[in-house]
Amino acid sequence: MRVLTTLVLSLSLTCGAHAADLSSFWDKPQHGGNSFNRLPPDQAYFDALQQYGAMWVRLSYDKWKPAKRDFLLGDADHYDGIPASDLATLRATLDRAHKAGLKVVIAPLSLPSMRWAQNNNGKFDDRLWQDKGKWQDAARFWHDLAAALKDHPAIAAYNLINEPAPEKKGGLQEHASPADMQAWYQAQKGGARDLLAFCNMVIAEIRKVDPVTPIMADAGWYAAAGAFSYWPAALADNNVLYSFHMYEPYEATSAPNMKREKPYGYPGEVPYAGSSVMWNSQEVAKYLAQPVEWATAHGVPLSRVVAGEFGCMRRLAGCKTYLDDVLTALDSNKLHWAFYSFREDSWDGMDYELGSEKVNWKYWEAIDANEPDPVKRKTTPEFEPIRKRLQP
Repeated sequence: MRVLTTLVLSLSLTCGAHAADLSSFWDKPQHGGNSFNRLPPDQAYFDALQQYGAMWVRLSYDKWKPAKRDFLLGDADHYDGIPASDLATLRATLDRAHKAGLKVVIAPLSLPSMRWAQNNNGKFDDRLWQDKGKWQDAARFWHDLAAALKDHPAIAAYNLINEPAPEKKGGLQEHASPADMQAWYQAQKGGARDLLAFCNMVIAEIRKVDPVTPIMADAGWYAAAGAFSYWPAALADNNVLYSFHMYEPYEATSAPNMKREKPYGYPGEVPYAGSSVMWNSQEVAKYLAQPVEWATAHGVPLSRVVAGEFGCMRRLAGCKTYLDDVLTALDSNKLHWAFYSFREDSWDGMDYELGSEKVNWKYWEAIDANEPDPVKRKTTPEFEPIRKRLQP
């Protein structure tokens, strides 16, 4: 017997409500933050994000303590329903977000046959993109989750999967030209690496139980802003948000850069796509124009385009300038956005309220003990580009 069946029936009987159509929530620019914490966020966490002026939070749960091997999935190797205790933990967290006045986008990092690398001994899990037959369990999981959450008032969208990368082991070079991406997709169309077909199938399964909740779909190659370039059309469902992430130039914005003898700064010359590129406000704007151009060409309103994540290492020389340049480009097109990340309790790298200083030993001690993060946050110059734009 499926683990979820009894619980879903019970919830439907007690709720007696219907999923709310939150499409209108996305009709004007919505700004928020990402929550990728190892512990389910408490009420103070959500209250603090809302008090800054955020309207939504993109919530990942994959670091939370699971009832079995993988949170909500039970076991990503053999999906057999959502464990009731995991679902109860998620619903209680959604209740807290709702109490704070925040809308939530659920963003799983794992699906059946696609376990998040950090929960998979650091190995990229390509199984979902090798065997189209494995899509069925992913669709079944989303059918179950949508059936359980469709009536929750906090839910503003279902983000099908965070940063899909069917291209990674499929022969397409990262940052390939639009022509090369399009040629690659034509060769993959209808196969196991066809991300559009996967999204359409999963969405169709969700719509069997929830006809109205918006769906958020990430671009390929880890949600790269340029990866929509190979999508020949929008998805079949009309209630879809198209999401991309912004960490380019990754060689500068990411954690490995901070370990270099001479880290790259911003603005500056940074290796990108096989050459050296001067990254500055103009280059950032040019790069972020790609999903806008794709949406315009395919009749997708810009109110349905989302920068689901963006950020840089807070100790990067020029991080404040980088965040300001990214946000200026996003806001010029009135796009939705969510910064990465808000008060992350397992990694301090992009927690801008910590400023540019190292965190003290108590932060790491709490991680080792799996206890709440004790470090107090405050507004800082690094957080200012985000803070001032979160204000109503």
